[in-house]
Amino acid sequence: MNPFLTAHSSVSFSVNALFFAAYRDLVGSGEIAVELREGATVADLVADLRGRGAPFDFLPTEPAIAVNHRYAFMDEVLNPNDEVAFIPPVAGG
Repeated sequence: MNPFLTAHSSVSFSVNALFFAAYRDLVGSGEIAVELREGATVADLVADLRGRGAPFDFLPTEPAIAVNHRYAFMDEVLNPNDEVAFIPPVAGG
């Protein structure tokens, strides 16, 4: 079990996970609130969501992410009320 899940934490906070385009279609929602433990990173959020099973398990293990409108690395620590956008791959031509 991921140590940053709230079930094992006395200090938790919420972030808003935002999904766009194909990810929104896949997840079935444009936004969900996710409870995390203090000190959780972007990677912990992704692992939490993927660990919920379908449809979240179809998210990549290392998707493109923006935290508060700024691209973020997987090891970035999240804070209460952060907006974490899952940015789907795009194709053009």
